[in-house]
Amino acid sequence: MSFEDSIELLKKAKRGDKEAKDKLVSLNLGLVWNIVKRFNNRGYELEDLFQVGSIGLLKAIEKFDFSYDVKFSTYAVPMIMGEIRRYIRDDSPVRVARSLKELAYKIQKTQEELTNSLDREPTINELADSMGVPAEEIVMAMEASQAPLSLNEVMFQDDGSPIYLIDQIDENEYRQNILVDRIALKEALSKLDKTERRIIILRYFKDMTQTEGAKALNMTQVQVSRLERKILAKVKDLLSQA
Repeated sequence: MSFEDSIELLKKAKRGDKEAKDKLVSLNLGLVWNIVKRFNNRGYELEDLFQVGSIGLLKAIEKFDFSYDVKFSTYAVPMIMGEIRRYIRDDSPVRVARSLKELAYKIQKTQEELTNSLDREPTINELADSMGVPAEEIVMAMEASQAPLSLNEVMFQDDGSPIYLIDQIDENEYRQNILVDRIALKEALSKLDKTERRIIILRYFKDMTQTEGAKALNMTQVQVSRLERKILAKVKDLLSQA
């Protein structure tokens, strides 16, 4: 369905057209299911989470803001994820898969080894290369173990330098999963102030070390390190509230 057709259906649905609303729901159930699978191994039945995610889809239809000028899928993803996260948070603590815990432990050991050999903290890409693990899995494991969140995908715009978020849902399941995470991260980044965004962009999007980022920001490495820890904690908190 084209962007224009989707917007027309949304307009009808928001005016109370049940047929248009049902069609929008039907067209986006695959999106809900794809997001639900991101919460696998959390100790919950996926069918239950699918029902919760469908509520988020309905809310996205009701609250869609045409002034954003984005595809409905882009608008809906954070709302669907937010509904599922709230359900899990209100029901009981999130259960982290053992495989992620084991990977997080290996990451910590590799970080220590690379820090000693490089005489600085390694980047996410360096960790991924050293361990032979995709960068996205490194990020997921670090987040699950409550370590600093790494943002390693270009998808933001700041100071005139375009960093784009892919604004479509690809049919490939692997890329869909990455896109869901990017959208949630974009929502969190939008709530940071200019300085906070700049630090994160230089450190993670442009893969600079803390020393390089400090020089670009006219700060000391100690200042950047201290601020980075606070910003990452803030981002994690924003994501948990999504």
